Amino acid sequence: MKPYAELTKEELTELRKELKAEYKEYQGRELRLDMSRGKPSIEQLDLSMGMMDVLDSDSDLTCDDGTDCRNYGVLDGIAEAKELLADMMEVRPEQIIIYGNSSLNVMFDTMSRSMTHGVMGSTPWCKLDKVKFLCPVPGYDRHFAMTEYFGIEMINVPMNEDGPDMDMVEELVASDDSIKGIWCVPKYSNPTGVSYSDDVVRRFARLEPAAADFRIYWDNAYTVHHLYDRGQDHLIEILAECKRAGNPDLAIKFASTSKISFPGSGIAALAASENNLVDIKKQLKFQTIGHDKVNQLRHVRYFKGIHGLVEHMRKHADILRPKFEAVVEILDRELGGLGIGSWTNPRGGYFISFDSLEGCAKDIVARCKKAGLVMTGAGATYPYGKDPHDTNIRIAPSYPPLEDLREAMELFALCVKLVSVDKLLKEMEQQ
Repeated sequence: MKPYAELTKEELTELRKELKAEYKEYQGRELRLDMSRGKPSIEQLDLSMGMMDVLDSDSDLTCDDGTDCRNYGVLDGIAEAKELLADMMEVRPEQIIIYGNSSLNVMFDTMSRSMTHGVMGSTPWCKLDKVKFLCPVPGYDRHFAMTEYFGIEMINVPMNEDGPDMDMVEELVASDDSIKGIWCVPKYSNPTGVSYSDDVVRRFARLEPAAADFRIYWDNAYTVHHLYDRGQDHLIEILAECKRAGNPDLAIKFASTSKISFPGSGIAALAASENNLVDIKKQLKFQTIGHDKVNQLRHVRYFKGIHGLVEHMRKHADILRPKFEAVVEILDRELGGLGIGSWTNPRGGYFISFDSLEGCAKDIVARCKKAGLVMTGAGATYPYGKDPHDTNIRIAPSYPPLEDLREAMELFALCVKLVSVDKLLKEMEQQ
């Protein structure tokens, strides 16, 4: 079929009848499909069940340095866990602090500490008239929700095919000392799947912020989450690049094993410069005597090092890859050439980003829900839940079984067609 914009009113009206009949048939199936969050599937969770067997009541829970993991102590994590996570995050073990199961929690702590106690001696943000954060869009809804919770003003920065619009970032950061940070998901970004280019990373490391307490929140959530063995995306390591540029304290890096082992029972880590780590540990020593060292040891003994972790991720990729390919294949087949949508085709991560015709995203998601398919709310990928053009929809292929995913995507494509036809007919009537 030719592009919808080239169809006559009569052709669109006839097409609408066909699409509505097909939609009614879907409604009659009483489907219960959920693609609202990027959760690992049951099959993926089963990959890590062997982790439950590496420790038992007869296990020696002593680390190589003599630390008894059953007891108090070791504020920043056992040495073996620091080595494993440092290899995953491409930093040195001494740059690492190991936390509990959630990197989101670590980011919250980092923002909260900045609000109440400032950053390396600077004025606490809560005492300032205005605090702002830059938010590449579309982006991660939980980043935005956290920032809104603290009452921080968010500024949209458009995402390009190689990362955020750095001309805009550089100009804003240099000219406004109330801008204290920027959110980044630099590899297989949520939701676009974009990975930052070498040039973008270098420009981040060479930012000249007006605020001395400006920090790059580098959430490298998908650092080892490739879908393919060949043609993997690779990043310049941000902390080394910042040091090379004379800005060693500029970035703080976050990661976890949430989508590697068990999302609710993984281990998280923060990596930063020595100055930042000293500042962070001042707070941390009042917050905890040490995180779950038994769980840290469990991860270390299960993966046995970075090579074991990488092999484990290949098993995840074998489960995820057919799902991502099914989504793209159905979108290509059902919507390709119609001029009513565009979508990304990432090589890793957990999401595919879809852009509809302007003003259609909310209606598409609502149509899906009425037919039994729950998706991430339209607008969620923008601060305050407000997509200024109402176009972006996040597709999360990971959780549903493959056959359910195929059915969900065919229904999604149908809803895109139906809402797009309605928009075009309405525009014709208004002319």
